[in-house]
Amino acid sequence: ARMSQRQRADSTGSLGPDDEVMPYSDDETDDELDASSEGEPEEPPEHEPGAQPPVDTSVKSNDRAYHQLPEFQRKVFLCIKKSKYSGNGIKTYKYNAITFIPLNLFEQFKRAANLYFLALLILQIIPEITTLPWYTTLVPLVLVLSITAIKDLADDLARHRMDKEINNRKTEVLLDGGFQETKWMDMQVGDVVRLKKNDFVPADILMLSSSNPNSLCYVETAELDGEDRLGLCLGLTSFSHLSTAMIDCEEPNNRLDKFTGTMQWSRHSYPVDLDNILLRGCKIRNTDVCHGLVIFAGADTKIMRNGGKTRFKRTKIDILMNYMVYSIFALLILVALGLAIGHGFWYEQIGSLAWYLYDGADQSSVYRGFLSFWGYIIVLNTMVPISLYVSVEVIRLGQSKFINWDLQMYYAEKDTPAKARTTTLNEQLGQIEYIFSDKTGTLTQNIMAFKKCNIGGKTYGENLSPWLPVDFGWNQYADPKFEFMDHSLVACIRSKQDQETLEFFKLLSLCHTVMVEHKEGELVYQAASPDEGALVTAARNFGFVFLHRTQDTITIKEMDHEATYQMLALLDFNSDRKRMSIILKFPDGRIRLYCKGADTVIYERLSPHSLHQETTQTSLDIFANETLRTLCLCYKDISQAEWDEWSRKHTAASIATRDRDAALDQVYEQIENDLLMIGASAIEDKLQDGVPETIANLAKADIKIWVLTGDKKETAENIGFSLLVLVCFACSQPHLQIALDKSVPKCMSNIGFDVNAWQVDFVDMACECEAVICCRVTPKQKANVVSLVKKYKKAVTLSIGDGANDVNMIKTADIGVGISGQEGMQAVMSSDYAFAQFRYLERLLLVHGRWSYIRMCKFLRYFFFKNFAFTLVHFWFSFFNGFSAQVAYEDWFITLYNVCYSSLPVLLVGLMDQDVNDKLSLKFPKLYLPGQRGALFNFKKFFISLFHGIFVSLIIFFIPYGAFLQTMGQDGEAPSDYQSFAVVTASSLIITVNLQISLETSYWTFVNCFAVLCSMAIYFGIMFDIHSAGIHVIFPTYFTFTGQYLSLSPCLSLPVSISNYR
Repeated sequence: ARMSQRQRADSTGSLGPDDEVMPYSDDETDDELDASSEGEPEEPPEHEPGAQPPVDTSVKSNDRAYHQLPEFQRKVFLCIKKSKYSGNGIKTYKYNAITFIPLNLFEQFKRAANLYFLALLILQIIPEITTLPWYTTLVPLVLVLSITAIKDLADDLARHRMDKEINNRKTEVLLDGGFQETKWMDMQVGDVVRLKKNDFVPADILMLSSSNPNSLCYVETAELDGEDRLGLCLGLTSFSHLSTAMIDCEEPNNRLDKFTGTMQWSRHSYPVDLDNILLRGCKIRNTDVCHGLVIFAGADTKIMRNGGKTRFKRTKIDILMNYMVYSIFALLILVALGLAIGHGFWYEQIGSLAWYLYDGADQSSVYRGFLSFWGYIIVLNTMVPISLYVSVEVIRLGQSKFINWDLQMYYAEKDTPAKARTTTLNEQLGQIEYIFSDKTGTLTQNIMAFKKCNIGGKTYGENLSPWLPVDFGWNQYADPKFEFMDHSLVACIRSKQDQETLEFFKLLSLCHTVMVEHKEGELVYQAASPDEGALVTAARNFGFVFLHRTQDTITIKEMDHEATYQMLALLDFNSDRKRMSIILKFPDGRIRLYCKGADTVIYERLSPHSLHQETTQTSLDIFANETLRTLCLCYKDISQAEWDEWSRKHTAASIATRDRDAALDQVYEQIENDLLMIGASAIEDKLQDGVPETIANLAKADIKIWVLTGDKKETAENIGFSLLVLVCFACSQPHLQIALDKSVPKCMSNIGFDVNAWQVDFVDMACECEAVICCRVTPKQKANVVSLVKKYKKAVTLSIGDGANDVNMIKTADIGVGISGQEGMQAVMSSDYAFAQFRYLERLLLVHGRWSYIRMCKFLRYFFFKNFAFTLVHFWFSFFNGFSAQVAYEDWFITLYNVCYSSLPVLLVGLMDQDVNDKLSLKFPKLYLPGQRGALFNFKKFFISLFHGIFVSLIIFFIPYGAFLQTMGQDGEAPSDYQSFAVVTASSLIITVNLQISLETSYWTFVNCFAVLCSMAIYFGIMFDIHSAGIHVIFPTYFTFTGQYLSLSPCLSLPVSISNYR
C-alpha cells in the first residue's frame, strides 16, 4: 500500500509561514461566523467545515447492475423511484420549449412590483372599478416582462448549447470486454474509462494507472479553479486486477479540497484521497494514456455541486429604495382611502340629489366609496413606478461596461483588463468605509526572490557593495534570472566543507511538491506557490538541482552527481500545521525527516540539543524587520525500528473512514519532534507599483484600510510602514497601531465566555485605530474580522485579495475584489470586481464608484419627483370632479409618459453624468465623503423629492385651471373643454420635467441635448396624431376624444362626475 499522504500540488498553498492557505471551496464562505453577523439568512453548507463527510457511498468497478439494486433506489415522486447514483448527463438550463413562458412568468411575478401591477391589471378589467383602459397598465407591464424574458431566454439558450456540447463529448468506456467510444451523457458510476492526452475528464474519476512511470498523471485545472499550473494525480494500483474492486467513499459534496475513501481489493484496504481523484473539468496533460474508475457522475461531481446559488449581495441604495417603495405604497393606500371617503360624503350630500347625475344604479354612498377606493388605486398607481427597477438595471449594466472599457485599469503586461463580474453593486463602490486587504500578491508582486539565509548560525546574503552579483556560470542548470549578492555562500558550497550548508540546500531541493517539465533541454518548475518555486530555484542555482519525481522517488543532482531518494511519506502542509515534512530513504539506507515551516511551530518541536536556536531567532527577527518572508528548516534522523512502528500507525490512520484528517494530524505530531535546526531562509516579495500612494490617497478619502496577513508581527509592522499604512497619519494626533495574532481576538473562538462582549470590545478598539494590521491570521479569521465590522459598525466593507486563502474574506465583504496575480484565479472567480494591480482600486472607488453613486442618487431623486408631479395632478383634480376617480390626462399619455416622454434623458444622466472629471476626482479624495455618509440619497432627500413633486403638480394643475375657469371666445362659446385642459396640463408637465432634468444635468453632451429635445418632440408628435380627426376615424372606439367637446367650466364650478360622459 502507498504510505504517503500527499497533498495535491495544485490545491496546496504557500508553504511559508507568512501566508496560510485555505484551498478553494465554495461552501466555506463565512462558515464559522455567528449567523447573526449577516443581515440575510444563508443556506448552510453541505458539510460543516472541518468535519469529515460521512462515508456511505459504495461504488463497484465495472458493474452497472450493482448500482441499480433496490437498496440504492430513492423515491423521487410518490411511488416513482430512481437510483441515487446520478447519470453523467448535466442540465444547467432552467427552461425548455414548454416551460419557458409559464416558469419565466412565475419567476418574474415573484417580484413584488410585477405582482402589484398584475393585480392592477386585473382590477382594470372589472367594469365597475376601472377608471383607465386596461392597456395603460398592460403596455408598460408587457414591456418590462418582455425585456426581462428576452434576457433570460438568451442566457438559457447559451446554457442549452453548452450542455449539449458537453453531454455529446466522446470518451472510451470499458464495455463487453473492450473499450468503446461512448458519449459523456451515457457514462455511469462504476464505469472504467480510458483517457488520452488533452482529453477533458468527464466525471470525478479514481485514477487507476497511466502510461507514465509509477502511474503519475498530470492535469490542468484551469476550468475547475482558474489555475494555469499543472497538477499531479497518483494512480492507486494495477489496473488489470480491478474487476471486483469496491470503493467506499464519502457522499457527493462540494469540497474541492477533500476526498475520503477506501478501496477494498483482494482482502486489503487501500486509502483513497484527493491525490487519487481526477475531478471533472480537469484536462489530461503530459500523459499519453490513463485509466480510471467513475466515482461521481453528472450532478454529483464536485464541480457541479459547486454550481449552487451564490450569495446575493444588495447595496444600501437597494435596501433604501425598497423601503421608499413601501412608503409610497402606504401613501397610495392612505390617499386613495381619503379620496374614497370624500366621494362617499360627496355623493351623500350632493351627487344623490342631482337628478342630472343619476346613472340608474341603486348603490349606497358607502358602496360607491368602496368602488372609488379601487378606482383611485388604479388612477394613482404611477406613484409606484413599474419602470424604476428596469431603468436601474439598465444604468447598472452601462456602468459595469464603463469599468470593463476603462483603459487606465488595463494591465498591458499581462493583457488583463478590469472586469466587473456583477452589475448590481456599482453604486456601492462609492460608499466604502473599510477596506480589508491581503498582503502577499495583493499589495506585493508575489514574485519571490531568495535574498538571505541563516545556516548554522551564520547569515548569508548581505549586499556588500560594490561587489557584483554571483556568477553561476559553473552550474549548467542555473536559472539566468536568479541573482544573489554574497559570494561567500557559493564558495562555501563549492568547497563541500560545511555539511550544514549542503544539508540546507539538499532540504530545499527535496522537501516540496514542485513538479518539473523538461522543455527543449531546459528545466521548467511548476510550483504550487511562488514561495516554493523561489526556494527550489535557489537550491538549483547553488548546485542542488531537482530533476525528476515519481510517485515514490525524487531525483536531484547534488553538485556533480545524481542521487535518487525513496519517498516514504509526505506530511502535507495546511493552515493549521503551518509546516510540511517529508520522510526519505537515502541511497545508503538512512531514513531522515526534513521539515520546513513557520518559526512559531518549528521552535516548539526542536530538540533541546539543537544548536543555533538563539542566533537563528536573531536572524529571523532581522529578516522580518526587513519585510522578508521567513521559513525555518530542520531535520531528524529516524531509525528503522522507529519508522516501522510509526508507518503502521500512519497506515491505520490513512485508511480511517471517519475523521481521517484528525487521525493523520495526530500521527504526524508523533514523528515531528526532537528536530534539529539547520537554518532559516528569507524571501523578498516586492511591493507593487503605486501601492503606498494608493493607500495614502484612499486614506484621505476617509477610507480605513486594514491589512490582514499571515506574516509574523515584526514583518507585518515593517510592511505597514512601507505601505504608508502606519505613517500616513503621522501629522495627526497619536494613533494606535494594533497587530493581532490569531489568539488575540478570542471573540473568534467559542471558549465558554461572553463571546459577544469580546467581539464588541475588539471591534470598538480596532475601529478607534487609524491603522490596523492583523497578523498571523488564518483564512477563516480574515472572514471573521470582516464580518465583525459589518455586524457591529454597519459599515460598507470591501475585501481585496489574490489567492484561495482570500476567498472567504472576499465573499464575506459587501464587495469583493480579486487580483489576477501569481496564485491562480480562485479569488477572481469568487469576486465582484477583478483587475491585475492593487493601484487600480483607487480609480475603481474614487472615480467609477463615486460617479456611479452620484448618478444613481440623481436618477432616483429625479425619478421619484417626476412621478409624483405626474400622479398628484389626479389628486388635485379629484376635488373638482366629486372624487369620482376621473383622470386628468388622456389615456395614451398616461400609458406613454414613463415609456417614451420622460425616460431617455434621466437614463442618460444615470449613465453619463459627472460633476467633475476623473483627474479631479483623484486629485481631491475628499469628494468621496458624501457617498460614505449617504448624503445624496436618503429619506430626507426622498421627502424633498416628494414635496418638490407636490409643488410642481400644484402649479401644473391650478394655473391651467385658473386660465380655463372663466374664458370666452370671440364666437361667444367657452373654449375651456376637458380635452384642451388635459392637453395643456400634459404639455406643461412634459416641458417642466424635461427642463428640470436639464437643470439637474452637470455634464452636457450632444446625446443629452438630443435626448431632451427628442423626448419633447416625440410627445408633441404623438399628441398631434392622437388628437387628429384622422385617428378618430380609423379607431373611433379607442380615440373618442377628438371632436367630443365637453365644457370644462361647468364641471369645474360644480363638483360633478365627468366619468359618465366618456
